[in-house]
Amino acid sequence: MSSQRAVKHWARGDRPRERLLDHGAASLTAAELLAVVLRTGTEGESVVDQARAVLDAAGVGLRGLARLSGAEFCRVKGIGPAKAAQLLALVELAKRFGEEEFPSGAAFRSSRDIYSHFRERLADARHEQFYTILLDNKHRKIRDVCVSQGSLTASIVHPREVFLPVIRESAAAVIFVHNHPSGDPTPSPEDVEITRRLREVGDLMGIRVLDHIVIGRGRYVSFVDDGYW
Repeated sequence: MSSQRAVKHWARGDRPRERLLDHGAASLTAAELLAVVLRTGTEGESVVDQARAVLDAAGVGLRGLARLSGAEFCRVKGIGPAKAAQLLALVELAKRFGEEEFPSGAAFRSSRDIYSHFRERLADARHEQFYTILLDNKHRKIRDVCVSQGSLTASIVHPREVFLPVIRESAAAVIFVHNHPSGDPTPSPEDVEITRRLREVGDLMGIRVLDHIVIGRGRYVSFVDDGYW
């Protein structure tokens, strides 16, 4: 079977979409599943070949897809804006499916709840992102706010930006969350210092800082649970 022939000319038992319908999604490789999403290849290249090229661009398996931007997808031969949008939507759906939702109105119970909510969103992010979770006086979630998106190694966080949405929403308590693109969630000296400053500002304003959670790849650190304050 030539990979250069259009998939529609392959035998039914070789075509990814038909095999998925006949035998289930588990019977397909990652490249074949991606080919079902992409649907069509290009002249001289089957959609399965194209899917393999996308996975090669990701570099570290399926999780690597989460690190590619639309522009980076478009550098793969045969991937234009429409297919890049399909791939970005697929990655976002996978992230949301993998998260355990911590919805508005839910009460904060433990750092594990926060990690489970943010792990897919932040574990593979290429830049630091700093979130503030706003809570009412019974520690029920009001909403999440992305306060800052930083460089590859650091997020620039100022107390003014952090507490402005807290004041607007009349929140009584907050939890801070950010990621380390390196994958190691161990707090840096800068993390410890900014957390100390934010707690001081919170004390002055009468707003309780309940925790600061740093998310890495497959694990996290809680300032409270792990003794950083």
